Parts: sequence; C-alpha cells; structure tokens
Amino acid sequence: MRRITNRTFRDVLVEGPAVRAAGVHDALGAMLAEQAGFAAVWASSLGISAARCVPDASLLTMTEYLQAAVHMQRRVGIPVVADCDTGFGDTLNIAYLVHEYEAAGISAVCIEDKQYPKMNSFVPGQHALLDTAAFARKISIAKAVQTGADFFVIARTEALISGLGVDEALHRCHAYAEAGADAVLVHSRQRTSVEVEAFLDRWDARAPVVVVPTTYPDWHFDDAVKAGVSMVIYANQGLRATIDALRTTFGSIIAHGGSAHLEADLASLTEVFELQRLRQWRELEG
Repeated sequence: MRRITNRTFRDVLVEGPAVRAAGVHDALGAMLAEQAGFAAVWASSLGISAARCVPDASLLTMTEYLQAAVHMQRRVGIPVVADCDTGFGDTLNIAYLVHEYEAAGISAVCIEDKQYPKMNSFVPGQHALLDTAAFARKISIAKAVQTGADFFVIARTEALISGLGVDEALHRCHAYAEAGADAVLVHSRQRTSVEVEAFLDRWDARAPVVVVPTTYPDWHFDDAVKAGVSMVIYANQGLRATIDALRTTFGSIIAHGGSAHLEADLASLTEVFELQRLRQWRELEG
C-alpha cells in the first residue's frame, strides 16, 4: 500500500490566509473532508463521544481519543488537529499527552482551560475554569516536552463560554501565548460573531487565533479572515448531518418496506470500495 505523505499543521497554516477544518469522528469522515477540500480535520471530542453514544464530559480516556485521531491521520494527507479537552488531567498528564500524540504522528493538539472533568461548552450551566497561571503552566509543560519543532499546541479559553467577558478572554490568551502556545482558540456560544470580533479588535496578533462558529454560522469564512482569524473549525456540522441522514434513510426504509426509492440518491458500492482503497489492496494479491 502507498504510504500517505502527511503535511503538518504548521505546513498548512502558512499556505493560505486561513485554515478551514472539518470536525470528524472517524477515518471515513476525515477522508470525505479531505476530498471536499478542507485543509485539516478536527478530531472532535464531541463527535468521538457521540459516536460512542456517551456525553462529551471527560468520560472517554486519552487512549480512546488518541486511537480515533490516529485512525484518521493514517488515512489522509491533511493534518489532524486533536481536541484533547482539558488535557486528561494535570501537568504530568499533559506531558504524557504530548509524548503519546507526537509519537503517534499527530502534529497539533488543542487543550482548554476548563477544570477537569469538563462538560461540553454548549450544555447550559456553569463551566468552571482553571486559574490562568495554572493553565499557562500546562501550556508551558506541553511545549517543554515536545521533541520536534513541528508539534503545534493550541490553547483554548472558555472565558466567553463562562460569561467572563472579552477582557478576561484577552487576559487569558495573552498569558497562554506568553507561556508558549502556538495559537489561541477563543470560543463563544453567542448567536452572532460580535463577541469574537470584539476580541479580535483588541488582539495584538502575538499568536494565531482559532474560532468555532457553531452558534454563529452566518459569519462567512472570508469575513472571519478579514477580522484576523487564522483557522475556522466547523466542528460538528458533519456529525449533525450524519445523524439527520441516517435517521431519514432508516426511517424511510421502514416506512416504505424497502430501499428501492432511495437507491438513486445513495452512494454506490463502487464509491465505498474507492474510499476503502480496495483496488490498491487487491493489487497486493498479485
């Protein structure tokens, strides 16, 4: 089998005005994202948890998340950015995380400043954050233990999610950049981009900024780039589309007593075989 030549996240970050990443939960999703033209994939903790039918609430282990990310990275030539929640513990866990992900060929990880265990950002309720200095220490440990220059650490603040405001988000992101973060992710669940744009208006560009416009989907990619964003993650649209497609398809089969009425709109088995790279595998048989 042909070995896929992977570009690191640093490689794709300098190739254009900004990176578009698709949230996926398995290798098939990663391949489809690459074919669609995304420059990176986001190994979403929400997606990976949902695929196991458990909440995105620090229930799965680092090993389970890492395995999912590795399965993706082995099948695509674009970089996987791994959503690592709070880092699966304290500073020693962060060091172990970096060691394992880097050794496995994952070139970028994202760690957030919530307290462990965390709850998904869009779940109503309180989202307690770590002390700024304590999380900055996690970032500095992550950067200190990496062995190659290509490894990329994104520091994600949940200050806006927690209702602490733009000033606190700026304060935290400045501290995280000073601690060595290669980029910062500022997350908001407001219905417009106004809050994130207020952050960007005052950001001093000491590190690239990542955004996740789940609740403000009308913010066009070009407008985000103009505002100073370096990466836009469409974190859960693929997951939600999968749920809708499967629910509709399965329900229609039950209702109609078969699938004949659907076949023209379904991917062919030939397409499935192509995604499996069946021809290349068959060539090994001689």
